[in-house]
This record gives sequence, structure tokens and C-alpha cells, in this order.
Amino acid sequence: MGHKKARANYRRIVLRLPDLDHSKMAVLNSLTSPASRRVYKYAIEKFVAWYCSEPRIAFNRIVVVRYRIHLESCCLAANTINQHLAAVRRLANEAADAGLLSPDLAAGIARVKGVKQLGQCSGNWLTQDQSADVLRRARGGNLRAKRDYAMLAMLFGCGLRRSELAGLELDDIQMRQGRWAIVDLIGKGGHVRTVPIPHWAKKALDEWISAAGITKGKVFRAVARLGKVWGSGISENVVWYVVRSCCQRAGLEHIAPHDLRRTCAKLCHTNGGELEQIQFLLGHASILTTERYLGCKQNLGHPVNDLFDLKTNEQLSEADPGPVAPQAAVAKPESPAIVKKHAGVDKESLGVRRNDVNSNCSDIGSLPEWDGAA
Repeated sequence: MGHKKARANYRRIVLRLPDLDHSKMAVLNSLTSPASRRVYKYAIEKFVAWYCSEPRIAFNRIVVVRYRIHLESCCLAANTINQHLAAVRRLANEAADAGLLSPDLAAGIARVKGVKQLGQCSGNWLTQDQSADVLRRARGGNLRAKRDYAMLAMLFGCGLRRSELAGLELDDIQMRQGRWAIVDLIGKGGHVRTVPIPHWAKKALDEWISAAGITKGKVFRAVARLGKVWGSGISENVVWYVVRSCCQRAGLEHIAPHDLRRTCAKLCHTNGGELEQIQFLLGHASILTTERYLGCKQNLGHPVNDLFDLKTNEQLSEADPGPVAPQAAVAKPESPAIVKKHAGVDKESLGVRRNDVNSNCSDIGSLPEWDGAA
């Protein structure tokens, strides 16, 4: 009886659209954060669209390098390119685990390096007067104005992310140590923190809650044009729209909700807040992230090159003779001493050398007399 021939362990090097969709769903199911899932989905779909536009190319390291060059030609930021490449690497790993791609090809794709970022992008901060102006212009008597004012007060006063603000519930606001705070707020990466609420922000929040008649569930709701509250919450795009529209009334362009989070950290630091307490307030795992939010590495408010002034606007006075030209060195007469021609060293030759040194160093004082010691 003949033995059955073992089936070769064959893995493809070219992935079709069904294989890419299967790997994409595996990547998205492995992510727990909704924000990460949204970003990875966009990055993978963009790579799949570029990959399928090429005629029958293999999914290997060279292809990913070509895709990185394509991303660089789109003038994207270094962080954005590295984020897209991280999604592609994860797609290759999931395809290899499912048996759709060779492990050697997946290892080669994992070795593709990202783009180096030279320097650091500067954040956008608002001053205390600008922040107060934005809140003052957002204030109003109707229901939508009260909601927008309360949202901006929570962003400025508590430094919340837009996802945290949109998901804030009424039961999360509790009394701790004699003051109101957002207790056990789950932020980015699953970090849990407690955020104290300033009294002026709590006052704006109470005005919105009482006017909207909210008793449970999400704090912020959608408001119709006729001034009626509806729905069970708001999306993150509503937070973006409220920040952009209210800042435009104050004459501020290109302001994002995360800029208000940076502003909260900056105002806490400039008013004497400790760096460790600011880290707890924002929920950062590393103190370096908090320093980047504060702009501690480069202080544009008080730059070091403002410490001196060359006074280039002042004109040269007529009494000023200007720079004096250096005078030529005056040659001094040589010593009349006669040097003997033989190679031996005697007192007379040493005396000639002593006289030469004195003539060249006449500005630092006379040398001591030669005592005759050889």
C-alpha cells in the first residue's frame, strides 16, 4: 500500500481583494479603542486602494517601500506616514497568521523603516485673554448657546479630549474631597483618572443641565433648530464644529478641540501649577508628553534671542570717528651682541637670546637678570 504524498505548505505571495478584506477585519477586531480602529481602517483602505491599482504585484518589502515613497510624494507629515506604515505592518502580520502570506515576506515588511521626523511640530495655545474672549462670545440665552458654552468651559477648564467630552455621563460627576470632579474617567489607552472641575465650569454645566432637563445618561445632547433637545448624545464631530465656530467669532482660525486641551495645560503651568499635577489632570502616562503639551522644550513666549538687542536702528553720530585702523608694528633695532660662530654655548650667546626675548615681550614686564647659572 503506497504512502500518501505530503501536501506542500504553500503560501501565496500575491493577496487578492478577499484576502485583504479578511486580514483587515482581523486587524480591526484586535483593536479595542474606537479611535484606533477608525484610524487603522482608513489607513488600510487607502493602502488596499493603492495596492489593487498596481497590476499583479506581490505583497513584499519592496512594495511597502514603494508605498512609503508614494506617501512621501503626497507631502504628508512624518507621523501620518509612520501611522500608515504601522497599519500595513499589522495587516501583513495578520495575513501571515491566517496562512495567507509567507512568514518571510511578513518579516521583510516588518523591517521597513518609517520616516524620521527632524525637529518637533509646535502646538497651538491660546492665551488667557483669548480663552476668556472665546467663552464670552459663546455665551447666550438660548439652549444651544448654553450647551456650547458648557462644552467650551469643560474643554478649557478640565482639558478633556473630544471623545471624553462626548461620552461624559451625568453619573460620572460626583463630589470628592469637598469639590466636584469627574470620577474614574477612562481615557486614551484605558488610563483611568479623576478630573477636578473648576467652579466656573461647574456653574456653566449646571445651567445647561437644568435648562435641558437632563436627569441621566449623556450630559451633552443634540439641539434642534427650534431649541428642542433630542437624541441620547452627540458625536465627536459636533465638538469639532462647536470649537471651530466659537473660535471664529473671536477671530481665531484653525483651532481644534485638542488645542483647548493644550491651552488648559499651559494656563495651569503659567499660573503656578505643578508639572506632576498637570500630568494627573491630563492623564498622561509619561511626563515627557506633558512637557510637550506645555512647550517646555522651546518657550516661544520668552525666547532667548530676545535677551539682547544690537540696536541696528540707531544712526552713527558725527562725533564718532569710527573704527581705528591698527598701526603697523615698529621694528626695534637688533641687539649689538656678537654671536660666536662655534657650536659651544657660552654666557655671551645666552645673553643674546635673553635680549631677544625681552624685546618681544616688553609689554609684560622685564625678565629677571641672568645670574650666570648654566
